[in-house]
Amino acid sequence: MTDDLSAVARFLYEAGTLKSTRRSGWWMAGVKDPESVADHSWRTALIASVIAKLEGADPAQAAVLAVWHDSQETRTGDVNHLGKKYAKGEADPRDITADQVAGMPEVLADTIRELVAEYEAKDSPEAVCARDADKLECMIQGIEYRDQGYANAQRWIDNSRGRITTASGQALADAVLETGSLDWLRSALGENP
Repeated sequence: MTDDLSAVARFLYEAGTLKSTRRSGWWMAGVKDPESVADHSWRTALIASVIAKLEGADPAQAAVLAVWHDSQETRTGDVNHLGKKYAKGEADPRDITADQVAGMPEVLADTIRELVAEYEAKDSPEAVCARDADKLECMIQGIEYRDQGYANAQRWIDNSRGRITTASGQALADAVLETGSLDWLRSALGENP
């Protein structure tokens, strides 16, 4: 390979900062040590693949869109919905991505820019599934926080549930709401959930 991969190497280190970038909205719910952006993105990708398969869309494409959906937060941090109200001239994720991939081999840079553009355009079935996964992951995380005693997380549960658009995402959200957050453990241990 003759391409200089130093820009890719720099980005991989940059991406690692998402492991310690906290999802700031949860602080408003009283959560002292909220999940990281990387934590959120991992489960969002998993959920996106599930919703996409149920919707007849490409689960791999939906998952990869979900992986990249918050990658720009390495540069901006996690700006919650209230903060966005005051962030005048908020940077377009596509512009941030263009800066992030500058200097990368063009075939890679083009691919990453296309993924972010597809997610932001919201018009492919996979992007719609990835966006629903983003909301469903927030809802599930809210349920887990509520179950840990953070009653104010209910607002995030309700708001996230109301923003899910696909039939499969809505059905899955209903199933999540009817399932206890530790029912998986009870089931694995042979107990009645």
